[in-house]
Amino acid sequence: MKVIQDLKISKKISLNKEHFILECTSVEGLPEIAPGQFAEILVEHNNKVFLRRPLSIHDVNFEKQSLQFFVKIVGEGTRELSLLHEGNTLNVVFPLGNGFRLPDAGKVLLVGGGCGSAPLLFLARKLHEKGIALTTLLGARSETDLMETELFEQFGAVCISTDDGTAGEKGFITRHSLWNRANEFDIIYCCGPEVMMKVVAALAKEKNVECYVSLENTMACGIGACLCCVTETVRGNECVCTQGPVFNINELKWQI
Repeated sequence: MKVIQDLKISKKISLNKEHFILECTSVEGLPEIAPGQFAEILVEHNNKVFLRRPLSIHDVNFEKQSLQFFVKIVGEGTRELSLLHEGNTLNVVFPLGNGFRLPDAGKVLLVGGGCGSAPLLFLARKLHEKGIALTTLLGARSETDLMETELFEQFGAVCISTDDGTAGEKGFITRHSLWNRANEFDIIYCCGPEVMMKVVAALAKEKNVECYVSLENTMACGIGACLCCVTETVRGNECVCTQGPVFNINELKWQI
């Protein structure tokens, strides 16, 4: 069920120069939220920003009635959000889209490239609650770009790769030695740059492992009206904001 609420910012966490987290509290109470769903955030007090900004729901605490948004500063809208402080409010439409399908058993691999880890933390928490054996593979340009590895370590083993070798294995995340035993996993969940996800999808098919990806297409409206986020699937063109953002790789018409 979608709702529109004014959420109060209870905490702002700086991760590095480009990324931060806004933790927000609901007075009205949170609706049911699935890992992988997202929200549309109204950017106020800036006449250059007309559309809401789509943000992954990074984590949820139903006891505290709070949720977190993972933000990367990429333009005028997210820069305006970076100027907010504790006590400010956010007008939010959520939860939107379809989230990840959670298995009842098995071994799961999460793959997050850069800020692609944004929708994976809540997923890791829910999988851990179900007793699922979990491994997370995180990739970044360098050690200074790695974020929240200690949080993912709460839920299972964490493997790391950096392009420059300053942490974990050196090289792209898709070349980590973990892929040599990828067939040990029952499901792979992935989010990050599209080129990375396509390689992960190809590796999953090669190892005959079920794989889901969370697409990051531009989602201006969040309700399938503007058609900005259309992607090609085996069923035809579909809006990522309503049919996704999570897709099984077999649903996508990717050249992999």
